[in-house]
Amino acid sequence: MARVYADLIRKGKINIEDVPVKIRAEVEALLNA
Repeated sequence: MARVYADLIRKGKINIEDVPVKIRAEVEALLNA
């Protein structure tokens, strides 16, 4: 699920504030990788 959010952020559909807090750190790690 984190990968889906990361892809949406990369495409500009959502931003990090839209990601649920529980997986936000995992999504940030994917974006920074």
